[in-house]
Amino acid sequence: MKHGKKYSETAKLVDRMTQYETADAIALVKKTAVAKFDETIEVHIRTGCDGRHAEQQIRGAVVLPNGTGKTVKVLVFAKGDKINEAEAAGADHVGGEELIPKIQNDGWLDFDVVVATPDMMGVVGRLGKVLGPKGLMPNPKAGTVTMDVTKAINDIKAGKIEYRLDKNNIIHCPIGKASFSEEKLQENFSALMEAIVKAKPSALKGQYLRSITLASTMGPGVKVSTVKF
Repeated sequence: MKHGKKYSETAKLVDRMTQYETADAIALVKKTAVAKFDETIEVHIRTGCDGRHAEQQIRGAVVLPNGTGKTVKVLVFAKGDKINEAEAAGADHVGGEELIPKIQNDGWLDFDVVVATPDMMGVVGRLGKVLGPKGLMPNPKAGTVTMDVTKAINDIKAGKIEYRLDKNNIIHCPIGKASFSEEKLQENFSALMEAIVKAKPSALKGQYLRSITLASTMGPGVKVSTVKF
């Protein structure tokens, strides 16, 4: 893959063989984020899990203390009083059955997170083929299938992110923007890592966290030492 001149310049700042301490890694990632827009800082965690086994699956959510720096659009599937509750809590879109053709046939996906009350999961289940591959399917473990729609919406708007294994057993999560201070990024990183360490499957034998890499949207990856985790 051919990289541009800017990338090549910033890549020289990173020693690919070094596993940096968290604070140094965050400082370096901020320094290498030189794009003209406010880049997202992401963490990529390679695990020793085998997601093909249900007991080694990892999925959950954590509220980042300083948010993600992104405005998140929330769609809520609800009925009855819960519709008014969701609207009052600041949901961007609220609806039920009538949204199915809009999403299925018209390809409407103007939302980042989907929340559903348990009694709506029969309806939402019909969207599995559309929402599933995009990681948008509501899930009780992530707190997105709940009767407490107010709490779900407030948490998401405050910076709640989901973490889960991809098909290569890697977790990818945003921890903020390049414009965030090092302290804020470090607090977010710590909150995420604490949740992931707690989520270690008891069935796992061998090393849990194989590597941790921080990178901005357009910047090179910076390896973080896994020793203290």
